[in-house]
Amino acid sequence: MALGIEFLESRLEKYGEISWMRGLGVPFVLALGPDAAQEVFANNDRVFSQKGQELFLGRFFKRGLMFLDFEEHHFHRRIMQEAFTRRRLGGYLSSVDTIGRRAAASVRADELLVYPYLKRTLLDIAAAVFMGDESGPQIDLMNRAFSDCLRAATAMIRFPVPGLRWSAGVRGRRALEDYFHTNIDVRRRSGGDNLFAALCRVHDGNGNRFADDDVVNHMIFLMSAATDTSATTATAVLHQLALHPVWQDRIRAEALAEIGDGSIDLDALDRLQSLGMVINESMRLFAPVPAIFRKTLAATSIHGYFVPADTIVVVAPWLNHYWPGLWTDPHVFDPERFSDARREDRSHRLAFMPFGSGAHKCIGMHFAIVMVKVVIVHLLRCYRIEMRSGYTLEWDMTAMPTPTDGFPVLVRRVEDPHRN
Repeated sequence: MALGIEFLESRLEKYGEISWMRGLGVPFVLALGPDAAQEVFANNDRVFSQKGQELFLGRFFKRGLMFLDFEEHHFHRRIMQEAFTRRRLGGYLSSVDTIGRRAAASVRADELLVYPYLKRTLLDIAAAVFMGDESGPQIDLMNRAFSDCLRAATAMIRFPVPGLRWSAGVRGRRALEDYFHTNIDVRRRSGGDNLFAALCRVHDGNGNRFADDDVVNHMIFLMSAATDTSATTATAVLHQLALHPVWQDRIRAEALAEIGDGSIDLDALDRLQSLGMVINESMRLFAPVPAIFRKTLAATSIHGYFVPADTIVVVAPWLNHYWPGLWTDPHVFDPERFSDARREDRSHRLAFMPFGSGAHKCIGMHFAIVMVKVVIVHLLRCYRIEMRSGYTLEWDMTAMPTPTDGFPVLVRRVEDPHRN
């Protein structure tokens, strides 16, 4: 939600859990709180459709997995799920580790712009894992195209005026379509093990394949989802670590004990409990996806309130993360709330939902956490992260949350205990 957590809390206090609002000239129902979210995502009457997401993102990420409903969604998700099994994640880890290590080694100056660093590193990882591509000029063009598509999604002027966001988004979408369409035949013949090649070749028991347009739509959405939300999450994590250096030291010591200077495996990542708690707490305080949209296919009700057909319904996971009575001092950074001794995230089934819920819960959530952990471990192995005195991080919330200034930090090299 563009106006932040304070707006959501104020809205709840003034109007309660269910209320009407207007955005981009469209009336919609704001359904706040974990109970309302559970009712929407359970979708027992199959009345809440993914078509709600099309209001903002549909022009630029059309027919990605998150836009599909019911049987069609299940069919596509079942095929794509094979790319995110634990066995597959273990196979990806070598590339993730290599790129994360290389990115940390490339840091030269005393100051680092965190968000661009993370966005490029994560895009390099996604390109290697999902496309089999190496970093290069083409990845730079894709990075810009994805950013233009996301920024266009919330443009107020929603037709192509040269120089404005919508026009840039249309141009970016076209560039992405051209890239993936051009490479489909090559990937179909390649026999490669990356997701792009797999989607080009996969078929069901009757020999039915994804159409070329389906492959393109899935790749555009997946590449964006794998990089943009993960970059937001990792930025939020490093912001909290800069504010709370004791947790930097704790994570660094834990990584040294569990991994040392060797290669990283999934079991070692699982043992980095402090980092896991900090990531969860950072996503709680700053939800990477603040709002999720649905559209009613027929008249229905939420919490007993009548909702007409063809109504946009907005669920706000971010507010659940601050919901009264579910969290102790919800505005305070306290990673220990996710410890085995407390597990406040289990106070309600949807108290904590950074990856959504229900049938459309993020298909790549475990891969996203692996990427974030590896990139942060390599950065903290080499550097202590600090903020300049008096600095305040401000977020641009008009599209995917991004720092307005890239989030500049000071980087201080730490002593390498493995170096003689």
